[in-house]
Amino acid sequence: MIRSPCIKLARYFLSALVGTLALTAFAADPVPAPTHTHVAYGPHARNVLDFWAAPAATAETPAPLVIFIHGGGWSKGDKSQVSAKMVQDCLDAGVSFAAINYRFKSTASLPEILRDCARAVQFLRHQAGAWYIDSKRVAAYGSSAGAGTSLWIAFHDDLADPASPDPVLRESTRLTCAGSVSGQFSYDFLRWRELFGDEITALFAKAYAVPSFYGMKTQEDLLSPEGVKIRADCDVIGLMRADSPPFFVSSSLPDLELKSSSQFLHHPTHSQKLYEQAQKLGVPVVASIPALKISPPADGPKSLRDFLLLHLGAAVHGK
Repeated sequence: MIRSPCIKLARYFLSALVGTLALTAFAADPVPAPTHTHVAYGPHARNVLDFWAAPAATAETPAPLVIFIHGGGWSKGDKSQVSAKMVQDCLDAGVSFAAINYRFKSTASLPEILRDCARAVQFLRHQAGAWYIDSKRVAAYGSSAGAGTSLWIAFHDDLADPASPDPVLRESTRLTCAGSVSGQFSYDFLRWRELFGDEITALFAKAYAVPSFYGMKTQEDLLSPEGVKIRADCDVIGLMRADSPPFFVSSSLPDLELKSSSQFLHHPTHSQKLYEQAQKLGVPVVASIPALKISPPADGPKSLRDFLLLHLGAAVHGK
């Protein structure tokens, strides 16, 4: 039997509509609407954040805060990458939430980008009274570049400047705890040779281990006393101290092969290096690195969410 083109076309569109409805039915839950959207925390276009207030937070009972820092190699990504489930779980536990943007390496050096994120922490503390935030209970976490940045803030000396004319910069950057998902152990990229050797590092780190990323012009600048100082200030693991806050570190890569830049940037040994250094210094740490058979302890939090809520003194609900 010969079918008319109109019937064929109608069936095509009906099939497409059914497929779209099926995908919609199984789509992830949407992120709850923020209480405050695209709030400027600094002078640059990407210095903006979203904030979700815990429903029960009041001036008398301010809520702890979790801050999400997105990944993307400092060249892409957005605060909208936040997990809807993480946001909702925090709100259900009485914890407020924020997700931030920051400048990319096309317009800023790495030290400037890191301090964008630290400023976001300071801004949120500055808003504590207006937004009912418990400024003594603040956590940060992220994935990839956001993971290492969260740990950088956690391990770095407090960046508060009591003498600053900017009231935001007078606030503390200290965190109660932090979380790293597939992050990096150091942002002194010359140190990556310690894990992967010269050949692999030269192959996969060429976009980052360059003077311009640190705000310098030449390789000689990078190796100069000033360059050493700047790189040391970006060295996440080198900033860890015995009194650093507790942190959760994880890597989900299933194997240890190095065949791509993504495997290099998110390799499980980054997380392992941080985990081992924390154990050496006595810093409380929980690690989930399946490829290296490193798991959370049986008597402690098993997930990043549970870890953050536990250290913020919030109740854990659901799975």
